[in-house]
Amino acid sequence: MALTKKQKAIRPLVDKAKLYQAKEALELVKQGAKSKFDETVDVAVALGVDPKQSDQQVRGVVMLPGGSGVNRRVAVFVKGEKEKDAREAGADVVGAEDLVEKVSKGWLDFDVAVATPDMMREVGKLGKVLGPRGLMPNPKTGTVTMDVAKAIREIKGGKIEFKVNAEGVLHTRIGKASFDAGRLEQNLKAVMEAVLKAKPPTAKGTYVRSVAVSSTQGVGAKLDPGQFVSARAAK
Repeated sequence: MALTKKQKAIRPLVDKAKLYQAKEALELVKQGAKSKFDETVDVAVALGVDPKQSDQQVRGVVMLPGGSGVNRRVAVFVKGEKEKDAREAGADVVGAEDLVEKVSKGWLDFDVAVATPDMMREVGKLGKVLGPRGLMPNPKTGTVTMDVAKAIREIKGGKIEFKVNAEGVLHTRIGKASFDAGRLEQNLKAVMEAVLKAKPPTAKGTYVRSVAVSSTQGVGAKLDPGQFVSARAAK
């Protein structure tokens, strides 16, 4: 596919053969984000795991200290007194069996689902709808909880989930191109710390094989993975 004029202009910003330090790479990514909209900045981490093995799945949650820059719509499956807590905490939609029925009919206008444990029997019926889209509430990610207010505040404040895909690569956002490089670096370091902490005991050889940051329509830059491993070892 032929490069656009804009792509040709920003391509020289990055040396494809170089492994960058985090802040320098993020500054280059910001320079290359020339779209009229505020591009999302992502990180892609290739891991030395076999996702086909149940004991080598890498997933978790991380709080981005600089925020995600995204207003995430939260649906909460809850009933009784907890409904008020959910609404006051900023949930976008709140319901019980009525919400389960609405979702079962195809309504999916939300980014994250939270549920109280007593609602999971009903929410579990939506497995074929929510599961493939990564929307099923899960105790491991803090989205099945009695403290729905805390869960909502964290999600709205920058808490994100990450999960390795079938190819052994983990993709997640670390912010927006409008963020300053220091803020993006904070978020990147938080993600990498969480990914390193989530290393499966059965993973052999090099765990973090490569790390790259990029914006939605801009340039991508490869990072030296060793900087994150060294930072964790120094703690």
